[in-house]
Amino acid sequence: MDIKRKKQLIEEYENRKPEMGIISFCCIATGESFFGVSKDTKADFNSNRFKLNANWHPNKRLSELWKQYGENGFELSVAQVLKYEDTSADHSEELEKMLIQCLESNDTARRIWK
Repeated sequence: MDIKRKKQLIEEYENRKPEMGIISFCCIATGESFFGVSKDTKADFNSNRFKLNANWHPNKRLSELWKQYGENGFELSVAQVLKYEDTSADHSEELEKMLIQCLESNDTARRIWK
């Protein structure tokens, strides 16, 4: 890869605007839902899938269900999307409020990360 192309790819990465919001892993068989704050939904889905498949996820209940039902036994979705303009701003507070709303709207809901 030439230097010009490498600089272009770095610039594109630094200027990207990842989707932020609340991700959800819902076990189809039990109806249990697990929600988490995400500053990059695609990356967090990949990270959680990797940890679950490696039996290395910190949420024991989610791991148990994943081991029993597998990835096909879950519905993965973005429960809420944060609309934002400033990529350098800290959106943690807004995301946490969204997470609380999701948890309160579902009796069986838990946090993905404890």
